[in-house]
Amino acid sequence: MSWRSKLSHVFQELRIHLCQTSPSSTPTREFITRNYMDLKALNPTLPILIRECSGVQPRLWARYDYGVERSVPLDGLTAHEIDVKLEELVRKGVPDR
Repeated sequence: MSWRSKLSHVFQELRIHLCQTSPSSTPTREFITRNYMDLKALNPTLPILIRECSGVQPRLWARYDYGVERSVPLDGLTAHEIDVKLEELVRKGVPDR
């Protein structure tokens, strides 16, 4: 999964919004628990922000160069599907060569 080490080259910031208690955010919490340390170790300079708010729907936000932001809803996705969505955001930010 070499794309995981490219996060800091593609993103300026990665934000994850989720609810602390809602069942719809459970897979997002699992994703964070399993992957945060690995992602941060591979991308130590990248700000990875976890934002918790009661009742909010889980969502992944990626900020690219020039303030461009893209987001994907995570409601109803498994932890593996969240990983796939993150990879898609990375691939959308890599310039064609």
